[in-house]
Amino acid sequence: MGTIIKRPDIKGDVVHVANDRYGNILVIDDRKHRILSFDSVFEQSKILRRTPHVPVHEYSRAMLLPIAFARPDHITVLGLGAGVVAHGIHRLLPDSQVHVVELRQKVFETARDWFSFPQHERLHVTVADAWHTLETLPVASTAMIVTDLYSADRMSPLQAQRRFIKACARALKPDGWLVLNYHRMPEPDGNLLRELKRQFPCLLTFKSKTNNWVIYGCNRAFDPWQIPDAVLKALEEQLPVGWPALMKKIRVL
Repeated sequence: MGTIIKRPDIKGDVVHVANDRYGNILVIDDRKHRILSFDSVFEQSKILRRTPHVPVHEYSRAMLLPIAFARPDHITVLGLGAGVVAHGIHRLLPDSQVHVVELRQKVFETARDWFSFPQHERLHVTVADAWHTLETLPVASTAMIVTDLYSADRMSPLQAQRRFIKACARALKPDGWLVLNYHRMPEPDGNLLRELKRQFPCLLTFKSKTNNWVIYGCNRAFDPWQIPDAVLKALEEQLPVGWPALMKKIRVL
């Protein structure tokens, strides 16, 4: 449902409030930005109101980087938040199908009504539990899985479970990519990292300014530093997030 970034002093005006059985959903405007928050302390998502398709947070931008490595025809996004990542993918891949799974109907409605989340036949949102949806995806049915599952104050424990990694690997095509947003780096000797290495021979990482760790996994040897400058330039023209600078922060795990 979107990463949490602690901002105890979130400034601005609350312009919309909704609630459901999971809690509140707040939309807060400051001079330039619109912020999605579930508790007025943590930012779930953030956009510039003038350019809602451009992610603001660095971790959101980093989650788009595999589009420089591959041109997936079908992308599954687990967790919508304000929709900034799915919106960016939709804009970058005009010929691809994007399927978003979001637990909360009112989060989807807020993204649509307040964060310019696009309505398009190539962009489908299912309001459902992410684990149930992932379990039922056919084998090798999607070319990329982007997962960003967070509640008001923490990452969903599901993302740190071996069964979740196995299910993602099963649903991905042989040349597919998994993109995970973690609130901290998995323990080097832990079960999670061992499972990631077992399922994905190629693992890359990105540490954001907010100390989120984005992990990328694929099933083939890959050198991210061989991406031509012309590819990054073209992507920057489509979505100006600083692609060359982001690429420089990628590390092999």
